[in-house]
Amino acid sequence: MVPQVLSRPLVSAKWLAEAVRAGRVGPSLRVLDTSWYPPQERNARQEFKERHIPGASFFDIEECRDQSSPYDFMLPSESHFADYVGRLGVSNDTHVVVYDGDQLGTFYAPRAWWMFRAFGHREVSVLNGGFKNWLKEGHPVTAEDSQPAPAVFKAKLNRALLKTFEEMMENVGSLQFQVVDSRPEGRFRGTELDQGLESGHIPGSVNIPFHSFLSENGHEKSIEELQQLFQEKQVDLSKPLTATCRKGVTACHIALAAFLCGKQDVAVYDGSWSEWFRRAPPRYKLSEMKRNK
Repeated sequence: MVPQVLSRPLVSAKWLAEAVRAGRVGPSLRVLDTSWYPPQERNARQEFKERHIPGASFFDIEECRDQSSPYDFMLPSESHFADYVGRLGVSNDTHVVVYDGDQLGTFYAPRAWWMFRAFGHREVSVLNGGFKNWLKEGHPVTAEDSQPAPAVFKAKLNRALLKTFEEMMENVGSLQFQVVDSRPEGRFRGTELDQGLESGHIPGSVNIPFHSFLSENGHEKSIEELQQLFQEKQVDLSKPLTATCRKGVTACHIALAAFLCGKQDVAVYDGSWSEWFRRAPPRYKLSEMKRNK
């Protein structure tokens, strides 16, 4: 029996630049700019119009989400996701490469990577180093609007990669899975506000800030360094693990880092702290600030 080839969680700028130069961007390879910024800071769609990787399309995370939810960026329905990515020319046979233009190198791209995986798509990769390093390495950009031919995408939600509020509540007592929170330490500890929201953490969770997984230049750290980060926080990658954050975005950096270490089944708590803060009983919102009052 031939072993199944693992999907590529990362591709290098060099690999993608060669694919662009060879004219391989098309039905079998789609490149998606998944950038999102606070509106008062940057305009992701406008920046995409001005310059992007040749052949790329803009993946608007504001459009590809559950717009009826009170929480930011919750997963859309299977049909919504399938229709949206189909219009971007993505079929079930397409290798999808996602990137964003964040100054850190990567911010929202792992969320899009996880979304594709959550809806059953295996061949999806994050551009290692992001658009920042694509530019730094001198690869081509364009303002040309690529209009891919629509494709048919069939989405099937993999429930194993998703945790709900109810499952997180039950886990506080049962401890059936480990929980890692990717927010900055001050927000995890509850010593600083998080965009106006009181912060703190879920009982039993540990903190590995998402930027810990990135090198100074914005590339993903080596597998050995990633493994050490988990080991230092006594996270056992052989056991069930769920990632959380503020709104289900940087939690996906934990899922990506674990995937690179060989663990492909990390679940993401989609509602994350935004939902937990509003729905959990006070005793389940641990905060040093409250304790010190």
